[in-house]
Amino acid sequence: MKFIRLILLPFLLFFVSEISYGRHSAIVIDANNGSILHEVEANQRWFPASLTKVMTLYMTFDALKEGQISLHDTLTASWHAARQPNSKLGLRQGETLTVRDAILAVITRSANDAAVVLGEELGGTEENFGAMMTAKARLLGMSSTRFMNATGLPNDLQVTTSRDLAILAWRIQRDFPVYYQFFSAQSFDYKGTTLRSINAFVKNYPGAEGMKTGFTCGSGYNLMASAHQNGQRLIGVVLGGMTSKERYQLMTQIMDASFAKRFSDNPSRDIYSIQTSSFSPPPYQLGCGSHRTTSSLLAQGDDISRHMSHAAHPRKIHRSKRVNKVKHTIKAAHISKTKSAAKTRKVSRTKTASKAKSTTKTKTTAKTKNASRIRKTNS
Repeated sequence: MKFIRLILLPFLLFFVSEISYGRHSAIVIDANNGSILHEVEANQRWFPASLTKVMTLYMTFDALKEGQISLHDTLTASWHAARQPNSKLGLRQGETLTVRDAILAVITRSANDAAVVLGEELGGTEENFGAMMTAKARLLGMSSTRFMNATGLPNDLQVTTSRDLAILAWRIQRDFPVYYQFFSAQSFDYKGTTLRSINAFVKNYPGAEGMKTGFTCGSGYNLMASAHQNGQRLIGVVLGGMTSKERYQLMTQIMDASFAKRFSDNPSRDIYSIQTSSFSPPPYQLGCGSHRTTSSLLAQGDDISRHMSHAAHPRKIHRSKRVNKVKHTIKAAHISKTKSAAKTRKVSRTKTASKAKSTTKTKTTAKTKNASRIRKTNS
């Protein structure tokens, strides 16, 4: 009996510690065959935060593979890219960097400005690039994902699931084995300075290969990771950690348990077998930031054409304000013109009435005088 307790203790400790965490979404798959080893609310919609940048990198690797760009091509930061919030490299408008440096800046530093530079290079505008990312996601089987920007900065319409992100991580390994190696970078040199990775999992977990961290107030603390031990490669996704430490603890626990085969490995249940019918809005994890409800927007399903103007695009917002101002001016002019026309018509009617009255009065007077003369003549 004592021996049985000793065997069961690690399992009990694992599950008790997992229950102590708040609501989150997670999944672990075997990268060799795509089978699901563990999942918690893997089909629940969530805000991706900077895990969005993994799709930005997928699009970049695809362009490299197709010869559309090369690692040594020079990219120029636009006004829009230069004004991105942290985290960033601090690019100024007109400043240049290579495709390779932009990739490493996105992976190690989660640089928003570098991600936008890549997106604008491939899509012309970040808004157009978001549409391209969504189209590619659909082709990869990421059926519950929608992208609105290249960075993962807050946008109520930008959603995903841990299941979809696991597909993305799996495909980026399989489709671009050469460029996938970038995810293991722990630092890179930029302008004479060594910039170190902010991803603690890559530095600390045995056999870690990458991949990406993410955080917004809406999403909480996210982590996409891959690791290789004893001939087995696993991919894990955790969404919704309440602290940075918690996401790493969650990932370590589910990775350790999966490598130790504590979860049931069912190869017949692969990553594509999870039902994708959930349309419940993503939870808003933390109390910071501004929270706009997303339920009414997400209820529209994938028909988002009416909401495209709400994408996080400063130039679009400024243009909308100008349009509203012009509309207001036109409306005011129209009202003024209408009032003026009405006043003119009123004056015209008054003058016409006065003239008609005067004419009638004149005719009546003349007729009376004429009748008077006739009576005098007859008499």
